[in-house]
Amino acid sequence: MATLFHNGRFFQSGINGENHSFAESMLVDGTGKIAHVGSLSDEQIREAEAAGVVKHDIRGRIVLPGFIDGHMHLLMLGQSLQKAGLEQCKNLEDIRRTIKEFAASHPSVSRIMCKGWMHFMTDGKALASMIDDLDPRPIFIDSKDLHSTWCNTSALKELGIQDTPDPEGGKIYRDENGNPTGLLTEAAAVTIVWPHIAKVMPMDEKLVALRGAMQAYHAVGYTGLVELAMDENGWDALQELRRKGPLAMRIAAYWLIAPRKTEAETLAQVDRAIELNRQFNADTSPDCRVVGIKVIGDGIIDGCTAGLSEPYTSNGKSVDPIWSLKELAPVVKKANAAGLQCALHAIGDLTIRIAIDALEQNATPGLRHRIEHLELASSEDAARLGKLGIIASIQPVHADPAILRAWPSLLGPSRCERAFAYKEFLDGGAILALGSDAPTAPHSPLKNAYTATTRRSAREPELQDYVNKHFALELAAAVAAATEGSAYSTFSDRWAGKLEAGRFADFVVVDMEWDKEKLLEAKVVQTWFKGEKVFDAEA
Repeated sequence: MATLFHNGRFFQSGINGENHSFAESMLVDGTGKIAHVGSLSDEQIREAEAAGVVKHDIRGRIVLPGFIDGHMHLLMLGQSLQKAGLEQCKNLEDIRRTIKEFAASHPSVSRIMCKGWMHFMTDGKALASMIDDLDPRPIFIDSKDLHSTWCNTSALKELGIQDTPDPEGGKIYRDENGNPTGLLTEAAAVTIVWPHIAKVMPMDEKLVALRGAMQAYHAVGYTGLVELAMDENGWDALQELRRKGPLAMRIAAYWLIAPRKTEAETLAQVDRAIELNRQFNADTSPDCRVVGIKVIGDGIIDGCTAGLSEPYTSNGKSVDPIWSLKELAPVVKKANAAGLQCALHAIGDLTIRIAIDALEQNATPGLRHRIEHLELASSEDAARLGKLGIIASIQPVHADPAILRAWPSLLGPSRCERAFAYKEFLDGGAILALGSDAPTAPHSPLKNAYTATTRRSAREPELQDYVNKHFALELAAAVAAATEGSAYSTFSDRWAGKLEAGRFADFVVVDMEWDKEKLLEAKVVQTWFKGEKVFDAEA
């Protein structure tokens, strides 16, 4: 039966937030699709009222399209909700105390799993010996960015990596005798630690983690997500969960491609993504699809592993991107030829240039290929995104000044002036897809929008620092990027991302003032998926 949502302010805008306005009502038909958005005096609304439509009073609140997280990691988020959080730690003493308290309060778990460690907390050191005395169980500590894992000796023994060579694009840190010392970075974390944790985690725990992640997402207004590092383990768990019933979440996944020793081995992973895309696509499985491939091109600036065109100011070191243009070319070309979208992780300016070059030389613009993060783009490369039809996949939570205190010493002040140039991407014609990169960062879309629009800290609101205020987005542009922009990026904009007739009624009711400075006070009241309520803060 049709439902009329009224007495609200229903957000309307173009894909970049242009010409935004608010309608006063929305009519949803019995199939969960929007039939009309507009005024109560419109003919469609009057006819529905005359026919005895069910009415739902929004009570003067703002209604936004359901948020779509443009970049996140679903199973890892679910797992992280059960881990010891180290985000508030300032030093090794804080970390040790937090882990010890978590271990004492979780006596039955097989492993102590932690998250949120940043290199500066331990002066760049991550040795097993620094945490071995805390608990005899294996301890696995994810770095905040998920590019590194710090292990105690028990965890290292469980991994069984004494004689394991460094994987392509990764490193197992060792002492002078060749013994692992506790840190695995980049591809070593992705191809050794992640699969191990997945293997030892029972399926029922994975399903609990997935459910927990989706519930957490509904509570902050998400109705869709883009998974940016899907693998066999995560996909199997997701399909098992779907077999138990439909999911109230739209999922578009990019298959993770890890560097291998031979081109044939690398391309075999692309073949697997193509195979899954043929089974799970917009026609066969619109709410859970494999849409493309993901390639991690470099590390992070805090770890001095992002690929820069000039050496790091702090240590004078230069770091090469994980993939050269020559190595990327056949991967992008094969995926593109099969109609798959390419998502290329690129943080440093050198890696960004290589990623854009790879797409320009080997891909088709209309496929909406994308570059993830884009944290330190040159002005020349920022301008190329729009011209080439490349989606700018951005995560404003990473631009929070509270976590960038080390950047001036790492990069020098002049390079910091190029950080997170979102407004420049938009002005250059690029479509923005706004995401959180959860669980590497907090996943609330409203807090994400706060940093995108104010360039101030949502983590430490009292902090007066700004990060390149001239690159700030308008509030409407941030909301559009977190809804229609993310939908557009995966061709979901045919059925989601906007409050518009013909699209599904995925929306969020928010108690808020339309003021970027007040976003941290905004509260999600209800989340609706296909015209059905999936979260109610007042229930």
